[in-house]
Amino acid sequence: MLSQSQLLGLDQGHLVALDGQRVESRTAIALRQLQEAAHGAGFDVQIASGWRSFERQLAIFNGKARGQRPLLDSVNQPLCVADLSDDECLNAILVWSALPGASRHHWGTDLDLFDANAIDGHDLKLEPWEYQDDGPNAPMHRWLCEQASQFGFFFPYRQDLGGVQPEPWHLSFAPVSQPALAQFSPSALATQLQSSDIALKPQILARLPQLAEQYLYRISPPPGQ
Repeated sequence: MLSQSQLLGLDQGHLVALDGQRVESRTAIALRQLQEAAHGAGFDVQIASGWRSFERQLAIFNGKARGQRPLLDSVNQPLCVADLSDDECLNAILVWSALPGASRHHWGTDLDLFDANAIDGHDLKLEPWEYQDDGPNAPMHRWLCEQASQFGFFFPYRQDLGGVQPEPWHLSFAPVSQPALAQFSPSALATQLQSSDIALKPQILARLPQLAEQYLYRISPPPGQ
């Protein structure tokens, strides 16, 4: 069981090192088994992004809110922050980036993956086209859709449910991430955000229950659930 500090991205005690990333310890064992099976199928499954701290997610969020990082709409078209209201800006950010403290990457159970046999990690953009049709990661993605559940993994953002957009690169280790989601405390998140230097704080705190329901709890469940 993860602590609230670990769920919020404030504590690294549940992590181990794996391929230059940090991953929750049980997730690391399962991922290594998945990688070995994938290697036999011709894929080199590597982590583009593993664990992220609260501060790292805060920097991503604030960068988008302040126009310092690209802000995209649901179909990957650029948006201008200056043209948006605060609520519109908040909605646009959360389509692709989680609130600090509410990112599944804080848990170390959720990973963005790519096929290093097909694309260099430095060229990877983590955009849907790379995993669709004839995109470089498409064969790996099709293999994962068929095989990942055997190792305990699932795609939490498999389809558009009105929250986070589909992320075909994002796998989650259900035996740890599902209990983590169940024990997550929105009130602890509110306390952490209240004391942080986050952009759009008034809008976030006013809407936090709705934001948590839409962007944290609204996921595609693991197979069989």
